[in-house]
Amino acid sequence: MKRAYPVHFLSILTDEWLAIRASLTMKEHIYSKGNHLEKFTPSFPIQAYRLLNAYQFIMKIIIKNEDQEVIFEKVYESDSFGTFQLKIPLNENMKEDGAVHIIEAYEIGKIKALEVLLGTYLPVNLKNEKKFIICDFDKTLVHTKYSSPEEIYKSLTSPINEFPIIPESIEILNKYCDQGYHPFILSASPHFYENAIRDWLYANNIFSAGIFLKDYRKVFSFFESDLSPKDLKAQGLYKLNHLLDIVYMTGVPEELVLMGDNFESDPLIYLTFYELFHGESEPTQIWKKLKVSEAFRLNHKQNSLLLNKIFQLTDNIKRVHKKPKIKIYIRKKADEAQIDLPDNFQYGADAIDLYKSHVLDIKRDTKKITAQAPTE
Repeated sequence: MKRAYPVHFLSILTDEWLAIRASLTMKEHIYSKGNHLEKFTPSFPIQAYRLLNAYQFIMKIIIKNEDQEVIFEKVYESDSFGTFQLKIPLNENMKEDGAVHIIEAYEIGKIKALEVLLGTYLPVNLKNEKKFIICDFDKTLVHTKYSSPEEIYKSLTSPINEFPIIPESIEILNKYCDQGYHPFILSASPHFYENAIRDWLYANNIFSAGIFLKDYRKVFSFFESDLSPKDLKAQGLYKLNHLLDIVYMTGVPEELVLMGDNFESDPLIYLTFYELFHGESEPTQIWKKLKVSEAFRLNHKQNSLLLNKIFQLTDNIKRVHKKPKIKIYIRKKADEAQIDLPDNFQYGADAIDLYKSHVLDIKRDTKKITAQAPTE
């Protein structure tokens, strides 16, 4: 029997609200056969191909305190792709320390008179000092390739741990996580890569990261224009939108680290984000600069949505009277000494640390080591 299934569920608790970002799909519910646990193996993206289907859902959110008492209950409807973007203001019962202890989520719309438990979740508590590190995934942490049909097939049918890694990037990310920075991962990979990416993150000691992927269903939808076919290659709008979404969920941080690579448009995206916080330009000036850039290439609906989010961010900055300390790490593509930036994207360039790295193919290097090991 098919039942509602959570693709991802991210909840963030701040001083003023509880933000929830969730996505649901329908999945066949298969009970385990036998009494023995199977050996864990990393998942690979094609296993989640059913997430290309789109459904609408009704989700009930129940919030309980440490005494398991219900302090909040409300029903929400998803968009046409089964996604929820919620921002629940905290009432007096929810503002006390430890009041928002667990979140129970139920799907109540697919099967009449039946509430299907989606899961019980602990929110990420960001009530104190907010410090984030937002990191690109492809070519920043893992050296993935999608240029040829053969490379695309391999990426769909292989666990991510079979791809070479970037040790320097992983070291930077882990260093900041050890210092109390909360990680968020951005990737241009399709939304059904989430389980495979999370398996890889866990294997590399990166836990509780919020993962933001590109929903390819929106790219090919006739009715939605948040993303369009041009956005399969142009990453500017998608990544900037998710950066703005993260701040919408968390509030303005005290410290922020951004990590990316110099292969595509990461420097332009991060410098635009930097300027939104620290620049003197009006939101409309920044928006006009973006709409003519090849890295963004906005359509009419994207124009209005992005401009609205930019105004929303600037209003939040004015309200809290603080601007984060921002550091940008960009991985070198080769041996370049500097990043070539358009004249109108120079603001904040001194915040960039351009670092050199190497690609480590763990499987190949392991074989070399084994071959060279002395035999008894």
